[in-house]
Amino acid sequence: MTRTGKDYLDALRDGRTIWLDGERVDDLTTHPAFRRSVRSIADLYDLTAEHPETLTASVPGVDGPVSRAYQIPRTKDELKAKGRAFKLWSEATFGFLGRSPDYMASAVAGMATVPGVLARDGFDGSANLVAHWRRMAEGDLYQAHTLVNPQIDRTKAPSEQMEDDLCLRVVAERDDGIVVRGAKMIGTAAALADEILVGVTQRMPPSEADYAVSFSVPVAAPGISFVSRTSYEARATSVFDYPLSSRLDENDALVVYDDVFVPWERVFAYRDPEACHAQFWKTPAFVSFVHHGATRFWTKLEFLTGIAILVAKANNVYDMPPVRMQIGKLLSWVNTAKALVVAAEELCEPVPGADAVMPHRETAYAQLAVGPDLYPKVINEIKLLAGGGLIQLPSSYRDLLRPEVAALLGKYVKSPGYDAEARIKLFKLAWDAVGSEFAGRHDQYERFYHGAPHVYLPALVREGDPGRYAALADRCLDGYELEDG
Repeated sequence: MTRTGKDYLDALRDGRTIWLDGERVDDLTTHPAFRRSVRSIADLYDLTAEHPETLTASVPGVDGPVSRAYQIPRTKDELKAKGRAFKLWSEATFGFLGRSPDYMASAVAGMATVPGVLARDGFDGSANLVAHWRRMAEGDLYQAHTLVNPQIDRTKAPSEQMEDDLCLRVVAERDDGIVVRGAKMIGTAAALADEILVGVTQRMPPSEADYAVSFSVPVAAPGISFVSRTSYEARATSVFDYPLSSRLDENDALVVYDDVFVPWERVFAYRDPEACHAQFWKTPAFVSFVHHGATRFWTKLEFLTGIAILVAKANNVYDMPPVRMQIGKLLSWVNTAKALVVAAEELCEPVPGADAVMPHRETAYAQLAVGPDLYPKVINEIKLLAGGGLIQLPSSYRDLLRPEVAALLGKYVKSPGYDAEARIKLFKLAWDAVGSEFAGRHDQYERFYHGAPHVYLPALVREGDPGRYAALADRCLDGYELEDG
């Protein structure tokens, strides 16, 4: 059965080790750096009960109904239904929660679609993976991930770094499991989750076998600690002044694994670079990441375009031809983002080796290149539309509560159809979306949402069909000869 928001909040009080500003966080649900953001995630769980027809599904072999994100789509209609579920949740957070619970849930379902890729001579993690998917679905648990090694010396392999155990590796093997040590990044929302899936998405040579491991452990497992970045929620002076960062800061953290014990039944790949790679690239896992991320990105652009429209109207310039051109440009980008999602679903393809479908891979990977290119352009257009109004704002909502200051604001900060409070409220929202520290993080985040260009652009060549395009050009070349003049 799906969980409630209260179930989720209660589960956070498990003694997990989170460091912020030199102090350990005792309770995420009450700490000023986390309490509103975890409440936003709890609201998503409660939303499931309000929209069960969209957000849940009956899944063979799993006691349900369960979150639709954990469903393995067998048909195009089921894949589209999954997309509608992503859209509903992403609209609830305006596209600003990139690692909401449905993100990794869909990837875990993708892995479980073709578990046989983990059946290797040295270690067979296929049954463990299927059991993990079933347990996570039945508990409606929140899975996070850490897949990237710390940025220390990027010219060297993990085993060649200046110290041992900088990158996570296996340090001991026991009869009942393994012990790992080292660090992983970037733990986006990992401190807010129930479990962390540790893995590797890039190819590794056989010499790096100690670092080629995949598993899932509870966030509060002994030896795991989080070193969180600055909390934008903690710095938000009020919801009125920072309506996004005060409620939708999913946090990012360095995750350190200090001699963490992992039972064998939680291990999916063990000292096997090929198995680690196959877990994401030979299953629908990675393309499931993209399906969710592309749907959320589309929603985020809709929201930002909505802000641009409201700002233009507040400035009374919406009907000016140059502004209409700017709004038209934004709408074209929104529909580009939408078209990629629609095409990936409509052109879905069968999963090799399974009775299932997945989003069209070539279209999905194209989105990885389009998204990072579009996002800064959208932000820039909003800044151009808003002009100085984004920075000429009162320091906080308290100015509106002080009669003598409110009188000044009421006279000088207004526009047709917008009194001072309404205008300030709108421009505070716009600033938090495009100009605050929270906004700056999102700009960088969207540029590297699914990795660096050197990872996803070659994937487009590898997973796409470049031979077909070359053949089309060859057909033209074959249609004429030198003697044709």
